[in-house]
Amino acid sequence: MVKKLIDHAMNRRVGRRDFLKGAAAAGAVGAFPAIITRSAFASEHPTVVNSIRSLSNPYHATWNAGGAAFANSVGADYVTLVTEGNSEKGIADIKAILAKTGGNCVVNVDPNDAPDARPIVEACKDAGAYVVTQWNKPADLHPWDYDPNYVAHISFDGVPYGKAMAETLIKAMGGKGGIVALGGIESNTPAIARKAGLMQALEANPDVELLDFQVANWSETEALEKTNAWLTQFGDQISGIWAANDGMALAAVEALRADGRAGTVPVTGIDGIQLAVEAILNGEMAGTVAWDPFWQGGMGLSIGYHAKTGGFDPTTEPKDHREFYGKGVIITADSAQSYFDNNIAAEPTLDWNDIWGRVNGQIVY
Repeated sequence: MVKKLIDHAMNRRVGRRDFLKGAAAAGAVGAFPAIITRSAFASEHPTVVNSIRSLSNPYHATWNAGGAAFANSVGADYVTLVTEGNSEKGIADIKAILAKTGGNCVVNVDPNDAPDARPIVEACKDAGAYVVTQWNKPADLHPWDYDPNYVAHISFDGVPYGKAMAETLIKAMGGKGGIVALGGIESNTPAIARKAGLMQALEANPDVELLDFQVANWSETEALEKTNAWLTQFGDQISGIWAANDGMALAAVEALRADGRAGTVPVTGIDGIQLAVEAILNGEMAGTVAWDPFWQGGMGLSIGYHAKTGGFDPTTEPKDHREFYGKGVIITADSAQSYFDNNIAAEPTLDWNDIWGRVNGQIVY
């Protein structure tokens, strides 16, 4: 049911959704399992590669569309690798494409887990490829330690945004009551940060009780199962549901809908995917945070591509261009329609040469 819900959202409208659907459909072809290739590596340009979790996830499908848009803008061959939540597969697929291209490639990767980033960076360095990581990496792994090949790491500060969504939820609940919370992968950097933000908000609101926190591993299926169990266990004690991403939040909405309480029990998520924004417009979610995965998928490649092709020298850039936070957008009922009209109904138009335009400060560990 959750997959049907997401598939329905991905096909409801024209324009950008058609582009995403086409990008996902292309995943059936390629020399590697679960790889999209635009052509056959026969180009004077480096091949550009996105490594993400899954094309069935609307967030990463949009990321993939951004990557395809950037590749098209420079005429480069484009490859999409998907881990399906398997760290070993993710690392092995990147090593395979490095071998296939002889290292003449740029990799933009959202590692499945933080520890995966180190072997990926080391493999790219050894092959002469250039790499940008996003979201997940160990705190002691830095781009300047692998100059010039490890170009940049991009993340978003999950603590204030996790806190903001908890505060949005608490406000929608009237400032009191019990909540349940769905977390991401336990060792995953954004999951840890977003949970920390949730706990800060709860500490500041003693009239709100955390009934239970469960790790659902970014999985809609797990989130649906856990929410159904909570609805049986806690019943009317549940006044709100906080989720660390939109996929899990939408699963919670589906469980509430089956229980007859959708729109009555507020839910918040994070990622800003189309269906979450629509759920806010429909009154079934209270808020989300948009990272703009279209920008992440394309700009991560653009930064690496400009470095590899001589557009700039990573070794001379300041540290806040090497490890930086991007800018998130908080979406609630007050702003959902405007965000939808300008970012979902309309296909994004980005300047891929504005590589530092969304730098929001150096990452703090």
